Amino acid sequence: MLFLEESLLPKPIVAIVGRPNVGKSTLFNRITGGRVAIVEDTPGVTRDRLYRDAEWCGCQFTLVDTGGIAAHQDDPLVARVRSQAEQALKEADVIIFLVDSRTGITADDEEIAGLLRRSNRPVILVANKVEDFSDPTLTHEFYRLGLGDPLPISAAHGLNTGDLLDRVVELLPAVPAGKAGDALKVAVVGRPNVGKSSLVNRLLGEERVIVSDLPGTTRDAIDTYIRRGQREYILIDTAGMRRKSRVTVPIERYSVLRALRAVERADVVLVILDGTEGVTEQDKKIAGYGHEKGKAAIIVVNKWDLVLKDERTMDHYREAVRQELSFMAYAPVLFISALTGQRVGQVLTTIDAVAEEASRRVATGTLNAVVREAVLLTPPPSVKGQEVKIYYTTQVKVKPPTFVFFTNRPEDVHFSYQRYLENQLRQAFGFEGTPIRLIFRRGRER
Repeated sequence: MLFLEESLLPKPIVAIVGRPNVGKSTLFNRITGGRVAIVEDTPGVTRDRLYRDAEWCGCQFTLVDTGGIAAHQDDPLVARVRSQAEQALKEADVIIFLVDSRTGITADDEEIAGLLRRSNRPVILVANKVEDFSDPTLTHEFYRLGLGDPLPISAAHGLNTGDLLDRVVELLPAVPAGKAGDALKVAVVGRPNVGKSSLVNRLLGEERVIVSDLPGTTRDAIDTYIRRGQREYILIDTAGMRRKSRVTVPIERYSVLRALRAVERADVVLVILDGTEGVTEQDKKIAGYGHEKGKAAIIVVNKWDLVLKDERTMDHYREAVRQELSFMAYAPVLFISALTGQRVGQVLTTIDAVAEEASRRVATGTLNAVVREAVLLTPPPSVKGQEVKIYYTTQVKVKPPTFVFFTNRPEDVHFSYQRYLENQLRQAFGFEGTPIRLIFRRGRER
């Protein structure tokens, strides 16, 4: 079983709450300065909590967008969304309660106001979608909620949001010195319903991300901060990526794009496979995206508790995964069950290891000694009678480790020989879990 220190966010937390479709995601995007949360007229688009850092007047905080809190309904997913929003209230240092000035007070608004009055948290009542700021009567009825003066804004046009942020900053607690750190960003990717959210929740020790058997439950890329020892992590749970031909809903199309962007900003990618199904063509495409972006990666075979097995099953399965994902043979393979917690304790340890490998730098002298020996053992094949010489090598970057080979004929270094040199570097220096890049340039012997 995995034991973590208390999950933490290194900055004060500001949560945006309200009933569905009052403009929470629009305000979230306005404050964070980008189209982070999905915005649609369809109620219920935001289901999980979304976290993004924001800053105003030199004060940094973490903004949380929540799913709409609706009155109790029979739909179990609606109840889970409500539970997520209520959890955000417990975490928040300041709460922005958003209401709709056009529709006025609803039963949902009154129920949420009751929750907030009992939360013992500072609450800013904000009336959104105001068009005429000269008419104070547009917000008068919201005094009935018992949460103080309603602040009129238009999130869509950015009107009066500066005044809102001024009030937020006034209410924020002081941040303890030295609490923020460099967090490892970990994108959790895979097909729908392979257990991505279940794994994130297991790592957290709580249900921070909604889990449902319905494909498409996770629609946004959701950032969650945790800490183990002195190491901080940002786990990015992403929407399941289906084949393009199966993506028909515009919201889901946006979700897949956000999942791909999550991979781009990650340090490590967890490629989640369904152990009961093996490697599919879509799994290959998803894994290939992280590989092409040069991201450190771990292949995580989930639902291992459901696989019928004997003492050789794991070895055979690992070999099959290696064959199907041969382009990322460098990635370690873990066999886990997010449901039972089986071997989940290995995940963060392996993340630390592959992140360190992706940041490894090799001294130039040591690197050239290895390359010289490799070339002496197996010289590059000649091309049309012309000898190919490799003069020297240098590492130019990390994440992924990238090496430049200076040669007299860069265009004639065959792909198979490039693979040989890569294998020699891995044999000498490791680099487990990370792709490495080899670049060949024309140079002179020195």
